[in-house]
Amino acid sequence: MRAAAVEGVHLVQIRERDLDGGPLTRLVSACVDAIRGTRARVLVNDRFDVAVASGAHGVHLRGDSFPAPRIRAYAPPGFLIGRSVHSASDAVMAADGDAVDYLIFGTVFESRSKPDRVAAGLRELTAVADATRIPVLAIGGMTSDRIADVMRAGAAGVAGISMFDMPSDVS
Repeated sequence: MRAAAVEGVHLVQIRERDLDGGPLTRLVSACVDAIRGTRARVLVNDRFDVAVASGAHGVHLRGDSFPAPRIRAYAPPGFLIGRSVHSASDAVMAADGDAVDYLIFGTVFESRSKPDRVAAGLRELTAVADATRIPVLAIGGMTSDRIADVMRAGAAGVAGISMFDMPSDVS
């Protein structure tokens, strides 16, 4: 994680749905320590309590999670709140109340991590980006070859899983 932060990764989302609060808090705290002194920020997937307890920089809310304004009311200053969206109408609803700092839209292209999800495509990404002033990060099937097209479609950046996979023999 430190190497990625030093190389310019801006946000790292900890998405461990199967971990209980204690182990998740310890993991997130270690991640926050690992990126200390860089510009990177650590976000916790859908666990505001863990994000605050661990000193994380924010929380990323699923599309069907808590309303962001409710989280914002209790968030410390500078705390980032993001939300997953799957359509332009989702983006408009997420922007209501000015509680969200960024959106993640996807799945833009077919993805190994979500094989059952139909790819939305660049046209829908443009519709989402045009529907709101909130920065939109594209996710789903991201590769270095697709980044320029995604940015031209209106994304403020990309999020990825497989493009950051490392071989299992690398530590």
